[in-house]
Amino acid sequence: MRNDDPLDTYLLRVLCTLVEERSVSRTAIRMNQSQPALSTALKRLRKLFGDPLLTREKNVMVPTERAIQLVQDAQVALSALDKMLSADEAFDPERSERTFTIAMPDYLAPPFLADLVSRFRRSAPNSKLVTLPMGADYDYEKALAEGQVDIVIGNWPASPEHLHMSVLLEDEVVCLMAKDHPLTRPGKLTAESYIQASHLVPLPYSSSQRGVVESSLATLRLSRGRQVSCPYFSLAPYLVSDSDLILTTARHFAAYYARRLPLIIKPAPFDFPLMRFYALWHPNKHRAKAHIWLRGLIAESVTVLRTVAGGA
Repeated sequence: MRNDDPLDTYLLRVLCTLVEERSVSRTAIRMNQSQPALSTALKRLRKLFGDPLLTREKNVMVPTERAIQLVQDAQVALSALDKMLSADEAFDPERSERTFTIAMPDYLAPPFLADLVSRFRRSAPNSKLVTLPMGADYDYEKALAEGQVDIVIGNWPASPEHLHMSVLLEDEVVCLMAKDHPLTRPGKLTAESYIQASHLVPLPYSSSQRGVVESSLATLRLSRGRQVSCPYFSLAPYLVSDSDLILTTARHFAAYYARRLPLIIKPAPFDFPLMRFYALWHPNKHRAKAHIWLRGLIAESVTVLRTVAGGA
């Protein structure tokens, strides 16, 4: 970075993140910078553009019209730069020895990962595939931006706009419970009995976003009071099969375990939106041939889940 440059990519990224987060402290956390460093960068930006860029109104930072216009241009410039930096050589999966990393909770039924591993080993026998778990404290946006992860598979109701996204699967939300659960009898699983029931809820994998079920119930000012939490989605069906708990999940996931455990699937008593699973990646990997190959592999493997769900 040249000291005499009036503007550099760091400042452009600070500007975009500040306008998106509308908070110096949150921007500092997201960019892994100290708060004083971000304050200094904001001062430089204000001086450079002769505009306050963000103003405080009722304890909230609000971007000026000039800042909004600048961010649009900055995003175009950064995207073009990322394209230049990611100029890619030919990729031959059979000869490649690179490592690919995917971050995802275990909320997709096991056949997906089994199929992906099988395809990966056949196509790229000398490469390495790493799958990482995700927890509430995992900063997946930072991991993508810094190249620690190639792809994140998520299902938040809203995905970050600055990341590329490809929808992998849209699935119905259903209830999974033991075959001898009282609410399996016809007409017993109502909206009221659902709310009053005991629920198994896997621990959240994002501290900033609610899942589809929680978000939908919150709009109705409802919540599931009696809950048992578990750290893994794949453990949940086993806990449900021998208890009075209800697991609200995607149909393909429920169908896979209902064929292996004493479980039954019931339609959800609320009109939950479809649960959407998608792949996320950073713009700096968008045109990389190796990354395009990996995305294609994932898209092919997801087709097995549609078969699982359709056979329920």
